Amino acid sequence: MTTTAAAPLVTAEKTDPQGRARRRRSLSPGRRLPAAGLVGPALVVVLWAVASAAGQLDTAAIPAPWTVLRTAGNLWTDGTLTTDVGTSLERAGYGFALGLTAGVVLALAAGLSRVGEALIDGTVQLNRAIPTLGLIPLFILWLGIGETFKIAIIAIVVYIPIYLNLHAALSGIDHRYVELAEVQGLSRIAFIRQIVIPGALPGFFVGLRLGVTGSWLGLVVLEQINATSGLGYMMFQAQNYGRSDIILVGLLIYGVFGLASDSAVRLIERRVLSWRRTLSS
Repeated sequence: MTTTAAAPLVTAEKTDPQGRARRRRSLSPGRRLPAAGLVGPALVVVLWAVASAAGQLDTAAIPAPWTVLRTAGNLWTDGTLTTDVGTSLERAGYGFALGLTAGVVLALAAGLSRVGEALIDGTVQLNRAIPTLGLIPLFILWLGIGETFKIAIIAIVVYIPIYLNLHAALSGIDHRYVELAEVQGLSRIAFIRQIVIPGALPGFFVGLRLGVTGSWLGLVVLEQINATSGLGYMMFQAQNYGRSDIILVGLLIYGVFGLASDSAVRLIERRVLSWRRTLSS
């Protein structure tokens, strides 16, 4: 018959040299506030409304929030806003899908192969150094002035941050995990599934968030070039007629779409990476 010694209890409290219990001080940011992402924008709207009600803002330059809401309602009722929003969503969706696919494929090819890195990484870094909007005249010559060049420019805006962050995450995977996989005799597919994907997902989501917001930023400029509909076109026409309220409607819709898409990506990120223990969890 064998006996085992009882393991000593481990307490969360430490003791000082005099034997008195000393509570551990927490250095984490604490529990997440409910709807934390909406607190800042709501405060900006409140300050805007208070300044407008107090007559501190020039109504010709910055109309009151209720004026902007009334204008948005009128545009929605006559169908103008629905057409422009639908067109912008379609352009952003196509450009984002192309950019996401290109960024992931190029990052995997460059991150998992030395030949791929030699062929791809330098070219992407060169592309990154060139202002994307500076490519517009060249793309118009190549692709015409229709929808194709707009979608191509949005795809470039999206793929660069996705590639950079995913490639950096792949390059940052600890080589000891690679050696462990080799010792364990993992196949190439098992190595990618068990080592590469978990190690690269945090960087991928950072790039995805930048890519999502980038697709909306590119629309503001592109929809002012030979466009007949879209939020950028609506704002450009409003500038010609001095309608700052319509310009603010367009900017607010861009902001809402950008915030909503970024929040959706962050929600997916928290669920997919729920195994991580970070300051934001």
